[in-house]
Amino acid sequence: MAPFSFPGQTGFYKGKVRDVYTIADKWLVMVASNRISAFDVILPRTIPYKGQVLNQIAAFMLKATSDICPNWLLDVPAPNISTGIKCEPFKIEMVVRGNLVGHAWRTYASGTKTLCGAKMPEGLKENDFFPEPIITPSTKAAEGHDEDISPDEIIAKGLCNKEEWDKLSKYALLLFERGKEIALKQGLILADTKYEFGKHNGEIILMDEIHTPDSSRYFYKDGFDERQVKGERQKQLSKEFVREWLIANHFMGKEGQMVPEMTDEWVQTISKRYIELYEKVTGEKFKPESLSADEIFSAVSNSLLKTKIIFAKKSHYPCG
Repeated sequence: MAPFSFPGQTGFYKGKVRDVYTIADKWLVMVASNRISAFDVILPRTIPYKGQVLNQIAAFMLKATSDICPNWLLDVPAPNISTGIKCEPFKIEMVVRGNLVGHAWRTYASGTKTLCGAKMPEGLKENDFFPEPIITPSTKAAEGHDEDISPDEIIAKGLCNKEEWDKLSKYALLLFERGKEIALKQGLILADTKYEFGKHNGEIILMDEIHTPDSSRYFYKDGFDERQVKGERQKQLSKEFVREWLIANHFMGKEGQMVPEMTDEWVQTISKRYIELYEKVTGEKFKPESLSADEIFSAVSNSLLKTKIIFAKKSHYPCG
């Protein structure tokens, strides 16, 4: 059952970390929860302020990239809630990698030098930069694990056509380049990230959130080169430290494996890392906010009313 029933609500979907409400089959209300997932499994403890961090970083980044491609965002009526345009999603995730890290490194270390049709050069160490960013798409699974897929397979399966793929990949690389520029100004390296796109009235639209710790990995630039030369672990701001903790405790989301206990201290550590990333990426002090259910309902309802009025005016004055 949906926690809220907003005016004009026509649908509700509970994802791994987000609750998504459909309004009049035209708009979305996206609630970033404090749930956290890794290896496509929802972990048993929630992380304080994680939803607010994700939502506000995403809004910051969507506004900072709106000149590259259109996006779904219309309003941010509450700390952990955004409203926007409902799109028909492409069932693929556009994963862009600037560094050999995470899944790419695990694949590379196993001896495989091709990932999703993208060739990875010989002689690289973990966390090294690729000569140029690579795109390693995955299928967007409704349930279970997302799966690696090549561009040729994407087109062959009809997930998008060649023209759409060319535009999706162009947008993804441009967005990644902008994300790197924003990160660099704050002393960070955007190592990898993912983007989701959809179509609305025949136009490709950037959906969901971008450049947050749930979809991205950041390294600290200061000392990066020295740590690479010495073979030391890189200091990073991302969700990878949660994945590494799970791996160290023998959990990778496989059948029969048990999620390790998450202590109060560990939960607070994760929360602090998310807040640290917010402050580092945006350059702003994080201000924790908590609204009551009534305050959330009122703020979202007012936002939706404003959205309907704006779109009603646009339909009467299409050239205005």
